[in-house]
Amino acid sequence: MKVKKAVITAAGYGTRMLPATKAMPKEMLPILDKPAIQYIVEECVSAGIKDILIILSRGKHIVEDHFDRTPDLEHQLEQSGKDDLCKEIKNIASMANITYVRQAEQLGLGHAVLCAKNFAGSEPVAVLYGDDVIIGEDPAIAQLCRAYEKYEKGVVGIREVPTEDVMRYSSMKISPLEDRCYGISDMIEKPSKEQIFSNYAILGRCILPPEIFTILENTPYGRNNELQLTDAMKQLAVKEGMIGVDFTGTRYDMGNKLSAIKAGIETCLKRPQIGEELRQYIIELADKLR
Repeated sequence: MKVKKAVITAAGYGTRMLPATKAMPKEMLPILDKPAIQYIVEECVSAGIKDILIILSRGKHIVEDHFDRTPDLEHQLEQSGKDDLCKEIKNIASMANITYVRQAEQLGLGHAVLCAKNFAGSEPVAVLYGDDVIIGEDPAIAQLCRAYEKYEKGVVGIREVPTEDVMRYSSMKISPLEDRCYGISDMIEKPSKEQIFSNYAILGRCILPPEIFTILENTPYGRNNELQLTDAMKQLAVKEGMIGVDFTGTRYDMGNKLSAIKAGIETCLKRPQIGEELRQYIIELADKLR
């Protein structure tokens, strides 16, 4: 079955990026001249997914405003002869069919995904974590969609990470299939060192079959009264197996200050207008730091 719907989880507090996120959602932190969440929406659109649900929390109306029309601004740009910029601004509001649901309480990623039950209906749904921006020629979520269509099983985006990161994220029990695809028969959230299956962890993307919602509804809430998505996916992996895709592309954790800085620098270096000037500045700065 083709994946036609996507859910972007963007309800977190963004405490790792305070004080910047005191009044601005972390998803709106800019990478050069676009907010992080726009890169995620564009990734969905590039993969052929146009129906998108964004899970928000109280105070994040600015995200909705960003993807809405701004007639006054558009008119001003047109009057100023900035036609290309005006077209770009209009495209933000028309590139996808975006709807919103508010997560009333912060009860974990699993609870956030459960808020998308009515949106998903009886179809599989792509889930993209609002913290994770992945930039590459082949959209990461498209790579997962192809695996879902081929194997007809739930799919998670995985990467091999250092042991200390596995203990903060998750660990997959894997077996090689082909190319960058693996079979997953078990997983664990935030394992101790003795519980680690492998150094492959889920990073920011997954495709979930419709039965995930029934599993979530029957999964116990855990530490801090949170419903963990990994706990529900574990049941799916043990029962019928899942697929792990070691996706290509550069991942930026926008909840990590250094990673967010790297996102801005590396994106800027690729821009024809200013990339060379930045490159020269970095070279000069590096000489001063020696």
